[in-house]
Amino acid sequence: MMNEMGAAVSGALVILGDKLGIYSSLARSGPLSSRGLSEVTGLDERYLREWLAAQAASGYIDCDPDAGLFWMNPEQTAVLADPDHPATMIGGFYTMASAYHDEPMVEEAFKSGKGIPWGDHHNCLFCGVDRFFRPGYAANLVSSWIPSLEGVEPKLRAGAKVADIGCGHGSSTVLMAKAYPNSLFTGFDIHKESIRAARGHAGDEGVSNVRFEVATAKDFPGKGYDLVTIFDALHDMGDPVGAAVHIRQALQDDGTWMIVEPMAGDSLAENLNPLGRLYYSVSTMVCTPGSRAQEMGLALGAQAGEKRLRAVIEEGGFTRFRRATETMVNMILEARP
Repeated sequence: MMNEMGAAVSGALVILGDKLGIYSSLARSGPLSSRGLSEVTGLDERYLREWLAAQAASGYIDCDPDAGLFWMNPEQTAVLADPDHPATMIGGFYTMASAYHDEPMVEEAFKSGKGIPWGDHHNCLFCGVDRFFRPGYAANLVSSWIPSLEGVEPKLRAGAKVADIGCGHGSSTVLMAKAYPNSLFTGFDIHKESIRAARGHAGDEGVSNVRFEVATAKDFPGKGYDLVTIFDALHDMGDPVGAAVHIRQALQDDGTWMIVEPMAGDSLAENLNPLGRLYYSVSTMVCTPGSRAQEMGLALGAQAGEKRLRAVIEEGGFTRFRRATETMVNMILEARP
């Protein structure tokens, strides 16, 4: 339990290291003493000395205790100091911070059985989720996930109509729009602030073949989509079967629905591992309350498993279903009419 508590409190120090630019400075300049790091960052030496000791004790940075020098090895740099590396984990710590902020709301939900709308969570959650998932999408979406779908990539290169449901800050939508400039992409999300952030992101990236609108998975507008995507969000929906029905109606007859979901087995026993621990915990604080706040509130949870997801998708009217590919943390599912 000492190890568990050390990990829990270290999350706050990780966020400090990110916000204050300590990791990036150390990765760029080390080995440094606390005084040298203070000169580089302009931060107080005494606070840095304590922070560095805690980080070294956690194994998040390396040190020579006799010389009083600290630095980051390539693996530590990838995880903590390079926001674009596929192994970066910084965003996850912001998500963890939101769980502590939101604990009183979840306590009341346990008593009442009511849900917690996505937008009611602490702001750390929204930026944290985007920062956590974006590097993985950047590393896999265009290079392997879309090519694993039957006949989809040629359509996107020629010019297709795509809906990205539950797009959040729009990272997945913008990645696709940049890769396939002949296609038109629309990102939909229930959270107005996230849609505002997505529009800003698209503007920053200079993409013109993408737009963002506030809508749910059951009422997003448009017909004749060649591709509909949902990234790590189907399990959060109150009525995923209703969403599947609407997506089936919105797709072309030869269209494709790509569903990216957390990696999970079909039973509790299969998920009693570090990944299941993380996902069950986040699901308790975010996913299940979010679903319960919506109509029906089916609450699939973040560890629903492929068998349960397949049943939901087939109930929505899809007749062809397969796991197209996977990563260590995600399974990429393909559904077709």
